[in-house]
Amino acid sequence: MPKGSEELMAARKEEIITACAKLYRTMSFKGITIKEIGNATTFTRTSIYNYFQTKEEIFLALLQREYELWICRLKQIQEEHERMTGEEFADALAHSLEERKNLLKIMSMNHYDMEDNSRIERLVEFKVVYGQSLAEVRNCLDKFFPEMTVQDKQNFIFSFSRLCLVFTLIRW
Repeated sequence: MPKGSEELMAARKEEIITACAKLYRTMSFKGITIKEIGNATTFTRTSIYNYFQTKEEIFLALLQREYELWICRLKQIQEEHERMTGEEFADALAHSLEERKNLLKIMSMNHYDMEDNSRIERLVEFKVVYGQSLAEVRNCLDKFFPEMTVQDKQNFIFSFSRLCLVFTLIRW
């Protein structure tokens, strides 16, 4: 592989994901096609297939990127605050998600379609990042609420995840 090709490949994937994100702001999942994404990039439709096999893989990569950005925001919250009350943490957590509109919008989609039309290695990459996001929420709980039991933290994460799902279904 020539020097720089990994960086170039990553930049090209990022361009495709970014184009998909921009389209998703004004279009539905069903309305977006590989051709539409190609028109929004410097690529032809066929060259996109060198990076992603399906539209669903592009959306899965977008969802993964959104979770990665949310993880960064959760870490930033921990760095910026030595302590937080329950109300302050709830507010910070809500705002961290409010900043990730595409994350919330994609969460409201039927993920079975994305999973069925994505390669296993793409799913594994995504699920690792998703797991990291849950671990980062747990890290916040460890820092700001050390008195919580392991079971309390698990219950919080489960309830929080369900609440996010309900919110996204109502919102979109």
